[in-house]
Amino acid sequence: MIDPKHIHISDYQYPLPDERIAKFPIAQRDHSKLLVYRHGEVGEDVFYHLPDYLPKGSLMVFNNTKVIQARMHFRKSTGALIEVFLLEPAEPSDYELMFQTSGHCAWYCLVGNLKKWKEGTLEREITIHQSPVTVKATRGPIHGTSHRIDFEWTGGVSFAEVIDAMGELPIPPYLNRETQESDKTTYQTVYSKIKGSVAAPTAGLHFTDQVLQAIDAAGIDREELTLHVGAGTFKPVKSEEIEGHEMHTEFISVRRSTIQKLISHDASAIAVGTTSVRTLESLYYMGLKVMQNPDLSEEQLHVAQWEPYEIVNSEKRIVNSVEALKALAAWMDARGLEVLHSSTQIIIAPGYDYKIVKMLVTNFHQPQSTLLLLVSAFVKGDWRKIYDYALAHDFRFLSYGDSSLLIP
Repeated sequence: MIDPKHIHISDYQYPLPDERIAKFPIAQRDHSKLLVYRHGEVGEDVFYHLPDYLPKGSLMVFNNTKVIQARMHFRKSTGALIEVFLLEPAEPSDYELMFQTSGHCAWYCLVGNLKKWKEGTLEREITIHQSPVTVKATRGPIHGTSHRIDFEWTGGVSFAEVIDAMGELPIPPYLNRETQESDKTTYQTVYSKIKGSVAAPTAGLHFTDQVLQAIDAAGIDREELTLHVGAGTFKPVKSEEIEGHEMHTEFISVRRSTIQKLISHDASAIAVGTTSVRTLESLYYMGLKVMQNPDLSEEQLHVAQWEPYEIVNSEKRIVNSVEALKALAAWMDARGLEVLHSSTQIIIAPGYDYKIVKMLVTNFHQPQSTLLLLVSAFVKGDWRKIYDYALAHDFRFLSYGDSSLLIP
């Protein structure tokens, strides 16, 4: 087995003509095509038949994050247009508190047309509840590849109301088009609840209330967790070997009751989307960490990029997934935590051994992307068969494209 760090990203190239990238979703979400990969065999169906392929009594896990209107535009007195793209909260750092904040907050942001904003404060007048509100943005220090931006606003309204009034929904860059009013609905899952993502967990875009009801009727359990999708999800792998690629950190929250549900399902789950995969698999390593050191804080449970490949169990034995989740649940109980808030930077690449996810619902991903590596790891390298079929059978690709159910 090749060391995952030395995988050549060029081995994950495939031809993706621009006309195969879905620029808009189809009219009815659940009428998208569904590629079914089962034990090496590939076939196709319609998405609303998905419940027919899922084992009765299994557990399906969804990411309930909600995309925020993260693009904010300010115009300088010189006429220069500055774009401020919200990445993650700086102060307060808690997502929930952030959107309730009134008057002042700070975010780490990408800044478009940065060279035109040397110094000073940007200002914009907006209207909320028929009342004028002044929003100011002040540039702070560099933070990695982003800047700290301090926001101040009048009117006693919350920051959630400010971005709803002046922000723009950030659709993926490869769609090569402006955000449209329809995207506010079509680029959210029907079960989105918790604000914080700057990109949608797109595997979930195919689900309708009818499909969710059919899943319930088929005797399949449903649970939700939250991973806020960062802009780094679109970050291309520039290095020849993936060791040179730095994964972005994403923030997760998982309820104690969800961990208990996973334990009762023998630590096995059907993941909806790669973000659910990254969260579920990270829980296993968080469990290992608290087994090795019960005094860790929530922040210290952060799963670093290569940690899953390097963690050596101090007891020199392989800890099964149920044990790891039970340890994590006990650690939460000892702290009186109903919800676990932490973060993950996990990279899942060929050579990775999946601990919790047994089936995966996912879209078709960009060539040479970390998401394609995750899929390849899941189907034991058989990704080309899947993608060749999708290309030959008119499947639509990327965020607004068709879906697949992968059963290794």
